[in-house]
Amino acid sequence: MTVQTLRIGKTGENYAVNFLIEKKYSVIERNFRTKFGEIDIIALKNNKYFFVEVKTRIGIAKGKPYEAVNKRKLKHLRYASDIYVLKNNLKNFKLSLMVISIILTRELQVDSINCFDIVE
Repeated sequence: MTVQTLRIGKTGENYAVNFLIEKKYSVIERNFRTKFGEIDIIALKNNKYFFVEVKTRIGIAKGKPYEAVNKRKLKHLRYASDIYVLKNNLKNFKLSLMVISIILTRELQVDSINCFDIVE
C-alpha cells in the first residue's frame, strides 16, 4: 500500500468513528488484528456489537467503496469477529457485520457516507 492509500484509509476510519458516535454508537475498539485480518471498528449500540469494515475512496472512478467488500473479505471479517467474540465472552450479545462506505473529495472531505448492515 502506498502512503497516500494508507492516509485515505485512516482518514476514512476517523470519519466513520465520528459518524458512529453521532448515531449514538459506543466505539469499543479500533483496528482489532487477527491472523484472518483486521476489524476496522468494533462498536456497541442497544446491547448489540457491530463489527465494521470501512471502505474509503476518492471519487468513484474505481467503483463505489462498498463494492470492494467481496465474499472473501466478508469471510475474513466473520472469522475475525468470531475470535473477538470468544476472546471477550460476548455470547449474550447480538452481533452484526456492517460496512461503512465513504467517498471523499480530493481535499479529503466527506462527499458521501453510507452505512450497510450485512444480512446473511
